[in-house]
Amino acid sequence: MPVVCHGRAPKQPGGPTGSYVFRTWKTSGWAEYTLTDAKQRTATVSICVKCRNYRGEWKRHGRQALIYAYWGYRPPSPDSVFTTYRLRFGIESSYRQLHEGRIRTTTRRPEVRLLYVGIALVLRNLWVWLHYAVLSMPRRGSRVILLERLRWETLLLWLLHVAEETYGVADVTYTERDVEYELAT
Repeated sequence: MPVVCHGRAPKQPGGPTGSYVFRTWKTSGWAEYTLTDAKQRTATVSICVKCRNYRGEWKRHGRQALIYAYWGYRPPSPDSVFTTYRLRFGIESSYRQLHEGRIRTTTRRPEVRLLYVGIALVLRNLWVWLHYAVLSMPRRGSRVILLERLRWETLLLWLLHVAEETYGVADVTYTERDVEYELAT
């Protein structure tokens, strides 16, 4: 898991303290760090620092130190820790997109809520399949996935329009008076 830096930042007088020390590293490596909570309980974790070059990403240049904490095993290299965490990032993105595509409901019936989550999963997997099978650009060795050809939000908006056309939209509201107001669309 990534380490949240605590202590004095490297640019402050006196230099870095706490887990900020690992941000100053210029080469990848291993260390141990002891965490202490407010009740003075301690836990020692192993630290992996993966240093990489920005190479113009986010309009930055220079070195970047990525700091990870782990326990219970020894990874073979800092690169493997970085790769493993990047896989986790993909899982978190999938859950975020699943949540964006999920039907909102106030029902407490678990079978209905599970159905809506299942529909969202199917939609997300359909979106991934469309990008791989239909929208990608074939090339020797692999395919180039071009996400700008169909954004997730665009697909959801299209499905909303289809549902509105199929089931209709109530653009009229009634008041206590005998006057009918039409909402602007």
